[in-house]
Amino acid sequence: MSLGNSIAGLFGRSPIKPLQQHYETVHACVSELEPFFLAAIGNDWITGAEIRQRIVVLENKADDMKRDFRLNMPRSLFLPMPRTDLLEMVSTQDRVANKAKDIAGLMLGRQMAIPEPLAEPMLAYVRRTIDTSAQAFSVINELDLLLETGFGDRAIRLIEEMVETLDSLERETDHQQVAIRAMLFRLEKDWPPVDVMFLYKIIDWVGDLADRAHKVGGYLHRLVAR
Repeated sequence: MSLGNSIAGLFGRSPIKPLQQHYETVHACVSELEPFFLAAIGNDWITGAEIRQRIVVLENKADDMKRDFRLNMPRSLFLPMPRTDLLEMVSTQDRVANKAKDIAGLMLGRQMAIPEPLAEPMLAYVRRTIDTSAQAFSVINELDLLLETGFGDRAIRLIEEMVETLDSLERETDHQQVAIRAMLFRLEKDWPPVDVMFLYKIIDWVGDLADRAHKVGGYLHRLVAR
């Protein structure tokens, strides 16, 4: 069975199931950043290249799923949310995987060394970003309950509580980003300026990935609030 036929069949059973499966692939892509950064910290670029290839495969799969979602989504769905919102939702999700691929691609291409004092803080930062994506995935998986209860009060409260946790995780990554940038500023004089410039870019991109995952949950929150 082709991916398109599979997606079309899923729409017949559960209109939001393809959305959930798409983010499952997106989150799998994001999760590969932890072993990738471990390889980068260890200057193991053979392993880094292998992990980056896994990220590319998952990102391509997410792209294919996004395209099939858009092509196979019925024009008329009996849902308490507009079709256009679901289409924008899958695009928002896809941008998370895109950023994970960008991060791995730039770091591998330049075989970027991470200064030893930054290694543990950067790894903690990446792990918290992955946690943010995991929480966004958890929120998306509650769409079933939301629809089954007809946007009932209990389901809405649950979504709101989960989004509050997502907000907290994203704020934590913001604080980590500020702290790591300050650490890098103190190390600048000891590192080539071009390397420092690209390290700042990677720090910003990891933060951007957390922001994008946060937007996924925020989008659902706006749907609930309507």
